[in-house]
Amino acid sequence: MTPIKRSSFEEAVIYLQILDSKTLLSVDSFTTIKHLDIETLNIKDEYKMSVLHQRYSTKVVSLSSDAAYLAFITQEAKESKLCDLKNKKIVATVDRHQGDVSCVGIDPKDRYMFSCGDDGGVFGVDIKSAELALTLPRHLDVVNDIAFSSDGNLVATASYDRNISIFNLAMMLPKGKLKVHPAPVLKVQFLNNNRLFSFDKKNNAYISDINTLKVITKFTDLHDDITNIVIGYKNNFIFFGTKLGYVLVYDLNSYKLISRRYIKFDHAITALNFNEETNELIVATENGELLFYNIFQDEESLNKLIEDKKYDLMLAYIEKNPILKYTKASMAFDALWEKTIKDAKELLENSDKVGAIKLFDGFSSIPSKRQFAQKLIEEFLEYDKFLVLIKHKKLALAYALANVHPVYKETKAYINMELEWKKTLALAKKYLLDAKLSHVAQEILLPYRGINEKTTIIQEVVLNTRVYARFKTSISQKEFKMSFELIKQNPFLKDYPEYDALIRYSDSLYMRAQMLLNSGDTHEAIKVFRILLDFDDFKDEAKEVIADIQSRHKFFNAIEAQNTLLAYGLLDISPSLKDTEDGRKLQQQWDDAFVKASLYAKENDVENLKKTINEYMKVRSKNSSIATIFSILHLVQIKNAINNKTDQKVVENGIRNYLLYYGLTQEIKELFLLFQAEHPESKLNIDSQVYGDINKWRPSMAVDVIL
Repeated sequence: MTPIKRSSFEEAVIYLQILDSKTLLSVDSFTTIKHLDIETLNIKDEYKMSVLHQRYSTKVVSLSSDAAYLAFITQEAKESKLCDLKNKKIVATVDRHQGDVSCVGIDPKDRYMFSCGDDGGVFGVDIKSAELALTLPRHLDVVNDIAFSSDGNLVATASYDRNISIFNLAMMLPKGKLKVHPAPVLKVQFLNNNRLFSFDKKNNAYISDINTLKVITKFTDLHDDITNIVIGYKNNFIFFGTKLGYVLVYDLNSYKLISRRYIKFDHAITALNFNEETNELIVATENGELLFYNIFQDEESLNKLIEDKKYDLMLAYIEKNPILKYTKASMAFDALWEKTIKDAKELLENSDKVGAIKLFDGFSSIPSKRQFAQKLIEEFLEYDKFLVLIKHKKLALAYALANVHPVYKETKAYINMELEWKKTLALAKKYLLDAKLSHVAQEILLPYRGINEKTTIIQEVVLNTRVYARFKTSISQKEFKMSFELIKQNPFLKDYPEYDALIRYSDSLYMRAQMLLNSGDTHEAIKVFRILLDFDDFKDEAKEVIADIQSRHKFFNAIEAQNTLLAYGLLDISPSLKDTEDGRKLQQQWDDAFVKASLYAKENDVENLKKTINEYMKVRSKNSSIATIFSILHLVQIKNAINNKTDQKVVENGIRNYLLYYGLTQEIKELFLLFQAEHPESKLNIDSQVYGDINKWRPSMAVDVIL
């Protein structure tokens, strides 16, 4: 691969961000922020902070989406800071880690700056207020990486403790822990479709489902330390930059390795990005180089080579740049090759060997294609013999020859032979049902007796005539549960036309039910879906649809009756209701109330807080979120009491109450340290208190003041 443009700098670029179609932001190891013209790479603006980063395998800097704020780790790695770049001043400092700061990140919605440490702690600072706003669940060891979902709702932290913690920022609740790695987790990256990529110290790389917290696939051929990750070309590719200077690329649809050495550099890769507008991979290396690669480079040349039928040269281009395999030109070539094979087989079926050879002439310069063509032609050398055997009804020999040459099974002659077999079998089944005609069945099946796979079926048919009769009866009497139970126990019944008719009937029922749903006639739709409960293929969906329809009826009745409690209860157990207009409206009302109440909690405004969430206090599914709001309120009250030098006993009582209601959280630990500094004579020991559990909090436990 040859770069289409490049530039070099004195220091290694350790962070890249595309600000807009004209501007690329870069941050180097000396924390110099450059606004580069994305076309010319000329520097349009520059801001030097003179903070040297000795290590940058983790995220030591992060920019907000509008480049208004920079989060960075200090030179000694003892603190992380948030810098307002417009006013060129530090607005927040996190110095709470017991050890070094390991990585930082700003979420995509520019709400929080996160600071992660060697102590396993993760602190979130509200960017607008510059105040500590939250702490994420603590890891047992160093936090190596932090990542955010594209919508900013989820944050994931990867740790040396081998776990990945996922937190819901929208609900302010832990989502779960991903425990799939056998070694310390070094990198984590959100993908589309609720997927998460992660990489550990022993080069194990997984893609996991965020919802189920289970592994979808494991990547192979990763034998180098990954330094950077970027997703490119409409979420189709994932690129890895490595310490040894390699760029690897995988297909995110098939999870297959596209190239182990897509690009090779002499120095470690320090930053990656991808420009979706131009399909350019942007790479920064440790020696200060910044290079741009068009991943579809040489596509025009590829088109020309296909037009000129220079297929060997075309494949040489693809070998040099494997991503060209995903271009329309390459796909057209693959389609042409498949069509050539299809046409050649038809010619060989008609004994036109010369014509088939001529068809493959255009591909003779490609060794693999040439070998395939030669083998195919050799396979058809006995095809005339195969036709003669069929003509003379020597079916056992014909099937045996087809097993020797499997390609014959794709021919019209073989397909017609199979159709004849099915007709014969169907006729035999009819005769077998009549005791007086069973000998006729034996006679018409006689030519198939020497064919192993057919003999087995014939024996089963003969032995199970009674089962078949019961099967027919169950269908005629519409006892579909019985029909499918017989099919489970006797798979051979699938060979009968009644089975096909049963499946067609179930399909027609399903289509009718869908039409009734679309027309709004849910009452009639339920009747049809209740019939479908007897059909295995539709049983689960029918249950869900019936339950959903019933929930919708209850939901809309609740909305009409202004029964908010019931409406929210139904909304929580029926996810599909959230897609309705009323569902979205209710969800938005709750989201707005949660945000509003959280702000009142931070302001210690109890009256407005209670007014805001009063109607939700009886909604069971909101308990955890409401507990979080009251927890914030009570933390503010304790903090204010400490700052206002309230009587020591009162503050101690507040701390005890908090522990009893919400348990030993990281936030109360921080406040207790502040309390101890103010009252060193206090004998309060939070480790010996009775702890509650925020997850078991109930609205009946709500109090205005915790002190």
